[in-house]
Amino acid sequence: MIKNTASSDTLTAFIRSLDNPLLDMDYRPGLERVRNVLGHFPSRRPKLRIRIAGTNGKGSTGHFLESAFRAAGFTTGFYTSPHILHFNERIRIHGSPASDETLASLLTDILERGEEYAASPFELATVLALNTFAQAQVDIEILECGLGARLDATTAVPADMALITPIGLDHQAWLGDTIQKIATEKAFVMQGCAFSVSVPQQPEVSAVLQSFNPDLLTCNIDTFEALKAPGRHQHINASLACAAINMLKEAQFMAVDPKKARKGIISCQLPGRLQKINIGRANVWLDAAHNQHAVEALLPSLRSLADPFDAILVFTRQDRSLKDALSMLRPYTKRLITNSDAKQNDNTELPAAALQEEIRKTPTGNFLVLGSFTTVAAILRSLQTTGSRQ
Repeated sequence: MIKNTASSDTLTAFIRSLDNPLLDMDYRPGLERVRNVLGHFPSRRPKLRIRIAGTNGKGSTGHFLESAFRAAGFTTGFYTSPHILHFNERIRIHGSPASDETLASLLTDILERGEEYAASPFELATVLALNTFAQAQVDIEILECGLGARLDATTAVPADMALITPIGLDHQAWLGDTIQKIATEKAFVMQGCAFSVSVPQQPEVSAVLQSFNPDLLTCNIDTFEALKAPGRHQHINASLACAAINMLKEAQFMAVDPKKARKGIISCQLPGRLQKINIGRANVWLDAAHNQHAVEALLPSLRSLADPFDAILVFTRQDRSLKDALSMLRPYTKRLITNSDAKQNDNTELPAAALQEEIRKTPTGNFLVLGSFTTVAAILRSLQTTGSRQ
């Protein structure tokens, strides 16, 4: 509990401002505001700062890196978004969400400066993360870009390494209506970095990235035995994290034990990414896939989970749609349930209610729920309330 009431109220209000699932509809690109706010606080450069950009897989790659560096004996700070249940999940210190006390101790001054420069909530969260990492004096900072890279708040500070996960169509309203335009925006994650690594991309994406940085390394995709994170696509993200470790070691930038790092990657578990839970005797997998690119990545793994699922439930946010991906999911399930079937589009209680109804019909069934981190959170919060998880 936070003892300072003013700090507690301030932190609570700020967290609520970031809990709005439609917050990124008010996205404001630019680096000037966040740099102005950062200018009022002491800067600290860690031993290594890594930025991660891409359409899907950024958070998973960040979690793999965090686990790898921790296993190799380094202290880590990991800034990711969005969160699932609590804002603190966005700012992780050595594998755990930052405490309320830690965030509250820094927040008042940050909010005051943020108001002075009209900074957005995401920009303030970025400043809060960087100040939290500086206070903790972490060895390594891992920053997941929120949107694009060129004008994303996470690129307002210099970095040593850039990683690029699979790029596809998403956020076209802000990043451009072609995959080449989106790749151009994300290529800026490499600006100023001594090391840059990408997963294999579509030819038109690779051409854009290579034109931005001819020294960009494309990693090989490895197969990790006993990888704790389910899904074949996670081997791509794990391979990117492993390639980053190897590049740093080969360049003698950091003395990282690759065997220990690999063990950290293999043991890493990812919240909200084919996360399995049990509700009574039913098996339920939760995934935050929110665009067609992410659904396509899931498909090769689905039959290994259930063949077929008794139901796949797709509940997207009000500003999103997976309509074009539904036909791809139909062969994997007996029933496909969507927002439109329920005749409601933005009810945060709806996914949990729909899942409970499907479980009532098939108590020992297998179910997949996807659509967004908001959807995953709705299920998990419902279980916390009802206590029905086993």
